[in-house]
Amino acid sequence: MSPKENVAINQLFERLECRYALRVLWALRDGHPQTFRLLQDSVGGITPNTLNTRIKELRECGLLEHGSDGYIVTMTGQDLLKRLSDVQAFANRWVTARAKK
Repeated sequence: MSPKENVAINQLFERLECRYALRVLWALRDGHPQTFRLLQDSVGGITPNTLNTRIKELRECGLLEHGSDGYIVTMTGQDLLKRLSDVQAFANRWVTARAKK
């Protein structure tokens, strides 16, 4: 991987590894807008302060936007979620394998 590619992946991971950032995006993966309160319930266990911070950060980096019906992922956010969908299959296999030990 080139240094330029390393910078790009590090910037993305830095944004996504913030507490609850991935969970906020994942809660919106179905494409249906959610109000702040519904999004808070969908994520679970997130304080209003933390959710406000994550929303602000995700909007600033172009992964989330607020429309007339609530928060929704952008086209860029949808692209990221599509690529992360493989993580769900991996997680299912991983949990199953660990349960057999």
